[in-house]
Formats: sequence, C-alpha cells, structure tokens
Amino acid sequence: MNERGGGLMKKLSVNKQRIEAKLFALGKIGRNENGGLDRTTFTPAEIEARNWLKKELNRLRLTVRVDQAANIWARREGTNPELPVLAFGSHIDSVPNGGMYDGALGVILALEVMHVLEEYGVKTKHPLELVSFSAEEPNPFGLSTFGSRAMTGKLTVEAITGVTNSDGCLLTEALREAGGDPDNFARAVRSPHELAAYLEVHIEQGKRLLQHEIPIGLVTGIAGIYREEVTVIGEANHAGTTLMKDRADAFLATASMALALEEVLLHDPDEEVVGTIGQVIVKPNATNIIPGEVTFSLEIRGQSKEKIQDVLSQWEDKVQIIHRHRKIKVIRIVKLDQAPVAMSEKIIACCEEQANKRGYPTYRLSSMAGHDAAHMASITPSGMLFVPSLAGKSHCPEEASQIDDIEKVGNVLLHSILALDNSL
Repeated sequence: MNERGGGLMKKLSVNKQRIEAKLFALGKIGRNENGGLDRTTFTPAEIEARNWLKKELNRLRLTVRVDQAANIWARREGTNPELPVLAFGSHIDSVPNGGMYDGALGVILALEVMHVLEEYGVKTKHPLELVSFSAEEPNPFGLSTFGSRAMTGKLTVEAITGVTNSDGCLLTEALREAGGDPDNFARAVRSPHELAAYLEVHIEQGKRLLQHEIPIGLVTGIAGIYREEVTVIGEANHAGTTLMKDRADAFLATASMALALEEVLLHDPDEEVVGTIGQVIVKPNATNIIPGEVTFSLEIRGQSKEKIQDVLSQWEDKVQIIHRHRKIKVIRIVKLDQAPVAMSEKIIACCEEQANKRGYPTYRLSSMAGHDAAHMASITPSGMLFVPSLAGKSHCPEEASQIDDIEKVGNVLLHSILALDNSL
C-alpha cells in the first residue's frame, strides 16, 4: 500500500504497546542496582545499547550506517532521490544514574515512526533518516552534544585529539570502538543542502506541561547557556587560633556569591532565567583549616543573551561588594557562552496543526535544557516536541512519562513528518 489518501492518513497511528516494550527493552541496558541507568558515552553499556538499536533498525530493512562521529543513521528512501532528507531522532546515552526516558524516548519514537510507515507501506517523497546522536549528555570526556556538533562542523578533530577520561582512556580510541573514525572526522559534517528539516522528541524535564495538564509541548527555542569557572583565593590558616575578624575565608566568600546569585534570580520577573553553582572544589578541604581557595562553576540560562547578561551584571555588582569586604581575590574564566536558539516557526505551526487535528491540546514553551536540536538549527529548520515529565523529574532513576502522553506526541511526530514531506 503506497497511497496517501485521507482514509489511510486517518488510520495511521503509533502503537503504544510496541513503544512501551521497546522503551523498556532499551531501558534495561546499563541499569544499575539503584534502578538508574549508567549508560554514559562509549562505555560497554552504551555500546550494547547501540548494537540493540542497530538490530532494531535492520529489522525494518532500513539502510543503517555509523558516521565518523559514531552517530547512527538509518535511512528510508523517498520516491524523489533529488530531495533533501527529513531527519528525526535524539540520543541513547545517559547521565550517571539517569533515567530511561531522556533522549531514548526520542529515538524510540523515531523508530516507531519508521515501523508504522513500513507497516502500512507509506511512501514519502523525501528520504527519511532516523538519527541517534553520540554523546549528547555531559560525559567523562567533557564533550557534550558531541555528535551533533561534529556533524554541523562545530567540533573538529583538533578538539578531540589527546582528550582522555579520568582513567586515561583516549577519546579517539573510544570513538573507534563505537564505530567512529577520528582519522576522517571531518567527513561526519553534513551540508545544509542535504537536509530539509530536523525534528526531535524529548521529555520536558520540568513541570510546566504537567501543571497546565497539557500533553504536547511545542518548543519555541532552546535556552542560551553561559558558564564560568570562578576561583576565589583567600588565606588558609588555623581554624582554632584565627579570630573571625582576621580571616579571609574563601568558602564563606563563595557562599556569599552563591546566595547573591540566588537573590538576583529570585527578584527577576522572568521565571525562565535560572542559575546554578553546581560544582565546588574546596582547598585544602580539611576540618581544622580555614579554606584558602575555592573553585566553583557558575551557570546562567535564559532565552536571550540580553537577559543572561543582565543577570550576570547584577551578580558582578554584588561580587564586587563581597570582594571588598572579605579580603579575597577572584579569578574568572568563561568556559561557555552559547547563544539561545530559536526553533523553526514553520515546524512549530506544522506540529500545532497536526495536534489540533487530533484534538490534542498544545502549549508553547522554551527548552531550559540544551539539546542536539540547538546545533541542528544552525544548518536546517529544526523543531522539538516535549512530553510531560512526571513530577518534573529527570536525570534520575525516577524519571518517567505517561504512555498515553507518549502516544499522543508520537502521533504528532508521525503526522508532522508526513505533513512536512508534502509541504517542504
């Protein structure tokens, strides 16, 4: 059957039992004793998950290949070989002790779309490609969104050469074991002319959809991320014999800076600007010594560079006051200044229309987390669909989404791809 008539189009639907079965099958790979997933980049568990996915793709008679950045691609030919590719997918690596929905759900739903099209013999004009990107999550090699940055030309072989994890394992060797090719790394780059659009499904990782009781999130843009490494230098001294007025305590200065950041953010009217001090290294880190040096990470996320800069400026004013009162020195190094990325309005509108046709409520919202779609948007029109996260939890074993919500988003993904195939 290769007709594209109205009767067939109405009949097309994802199979939630099949989705759930494959989600749980993949979710067993890398499961630890706490019930979470340890499936970080290029580990044995992640390699096992890759092999599982490739077997599933081969069952659908798709053309499967692994590119030089170890991204997995599965192609279904269209009737017009001259047309560019409609791509969709996500990633299957996890954070340490993570959940089984983050990233993996997007890949499983992409797999289900391919399955439905094959099952009903639907022909598309554009070739379709499922993608599972390498190393989307922060990982022991320190290079997140690895695969999407590589294929968009933002990550070069020079940036990965000599990089190791804490065990001294070379990233280039781990990449080879996953099927990549560091010797020809630049060949992973794809031209904008090769792609018609990119669409990604992901769990929200927050509570907004849940609070509005809406099953479909239409992502308008992906937050910008600004990160610094801040070192506070005070003076180490005896914890018992040094009077409070004589101290230059680097940790207390750091605590004041952290509270200053919170104060700025809590008074900002924009609830979608957030900040975090997530890593703190105290030296000498001894019970009876006043901390002489602290290094911490500072992160601010927002929907515009202006908003991020406004928060940063207000925080800097407070840091200057702390600096004067606490007899410390502050050294700041910018580690990341990633601009916010807008999603394609055409794709947003297409997804919205397909949801409306099926009676599914939708809600437009921004993504506060980074995703591969942010990099894909630099070379092709891109969009994202969010599934509600139960209790807003993510990056933890309790991460979950309702299968009924997943089914709805899966149907929107399926019919949006078909609609884009007709309209692009």
